[in-house]
Amino acid sequence: MNGFLNLLKPPGMTSSDAVVAVRRTLAGEKTGHAGTLDPEAAGVLPIMIGKAARLFDVLADKEKEYIAEICMGCATDTQDAQGTVTHTGAWKGDWQALRDAMPALTGESLQTPPQYSALKVGGKPAYRLARGGETAQLAPRPVRVDAIEFLEATGPDTALLRIACGRGVYVRTLCHDLGARAGCPAHMRFLLRTRTGAFCLEDAVTLEEWMAAEDRSALLTPLDAPIRHLPRADVAARFAGACRNGAAMQSFEALDKGAREGGPVRVYCGGVFAGLARWREGALRFQAMLMD
Repeated sequence: MNGFLNLLKPPGMTSSDAVVAVRRTLAGEKTGHAGTLDPEAAGVLPIMIGKAARLFDVLADKEKEYIAEICMGCATDTQDAQGTVTHTGAWKGDWQALRDAMPALTGESLQTPPQYSALKVGGKPAYRLARGGETAQLAPRPVRVDAIEFLEATGPDTALLRIACGRGVYVRTLCHDLGARAGCPAHMRFLLRTRTGAFCLEDAVTLEEWMAAEDRSALLTPLDAPIRHLPRADVAARFAGACRNGAAMQSFEALDKGAREGGPVRVYCGGVFAGLARWREGALRFQAMLMD
């Protein structure tokens, strides 16, 4: 079984636990997730099954979208609702102040990761150091936030935001920073990931649906579906043996004009998805071979 399971991860479960739950239903197939979700977050969690893991590198950088609920009036040490309150402030319900803070955090900027994160410092996850009372030295990292949209107030001190961003953005840190710029401590109360690359919430499958399915393979997204935005090259079926051996392909029937030097290309041999290659010096050089 090879493909992607677009899993709707429930809150209260780690991404690793979700992978383990899926793996138990499979007969020894390799499994892994393509992008971690915090335990208390819910939403789209693509799980790679079988050969799908070979495409991880081109999936991890995909654009992501979230619905987050920000809570004004207090900040926490974890920057979400599971943490301990570190300081409070009066919130007067001035949502325009929050809207005014959004442009400064939109676009490319540097974001300091939260102390309670899985980033390793000296070989130890930062959250373990934080739990032991230590402060990890986490350097600001470049991130890209494409859009922050105020959706609606859900209470006198809570509101829903839609966030579109690139890889590595901590949405709870974004909520914390928005509050600081709006003049009031804040934290993230809830997080739902609605999209990561080609995987959308509307098409996600719950664990219960996966467990109950008679034909689980029918719930999988094909190997090439998440990367159909990449240029395509078609190789004649007579070159199937060379493809399987990972040989550089200089003879092919067609190559999209969008292919660029060094860039990734989807390769099909006799109409069958063969894998991912790089277009270099006039040849297709395989990066991930997926043919049987």
